[in-house]
Amino acid sequence: MIDQLSKYYSCRILTEKDIPSILSLYESNPLYFQHCPPEPNFATVKEDMLCLPEGKAKADKFFVGFWNGSDLVAVMDFVYAYPDEETVFIGLFMVDQAYQRKGIGSHIVTEALAYFAKNFRKARLAYVKGNPQSQHFWEKQDFKSIGCEVKQELYTVVIAEQSLED
Repeated sequence: MIDQLSKYYSCRILTEKDIPSILSLYESNPLYFQHCPPEPNFATVKEDMLCLPEGKAKADKFFVGFWNGSDLVAVMDFVYAYPDEETVFIGLFMVDQAYQRKGIGSHIVTEALAYFAKNFRKARLAYVKGNPQSQHFWEKQDFKSIGCEVKQELYTVVIAEQSLED
């Protein structure tokens, strides 16, 4: 099923043995971590792979890699049926800097949203307020702020959604 997220990239659930590749991808995106500290390390990658919203089970969370051969092009973390049964929540999407500004991220998101539309009516995410790169990217993907901001310990996030219905 996860392999159906993309026709162009090999997709699979990432595991602990992938942490060095994930960390390298994270480190290629210093602007993201300026707005969303702390700086990445082995422990923060592992935490990203495991963290779940309250009330959700491990079976609902997917931390997926998009591969071009042996190159990790992008990671996407998503949770099924959160915050409600008709919504998929994208917790993280990040493209390796070497693959950015080529339309690859937009293409991956478009394919993933088409896949999610089979089972969900909406996609929701949160981006860090004040991060122009994230805001621009998600607005370009037709995500719209729902007018809700949530203060985290180190930053504030903007909640955005997109309808997956035609």
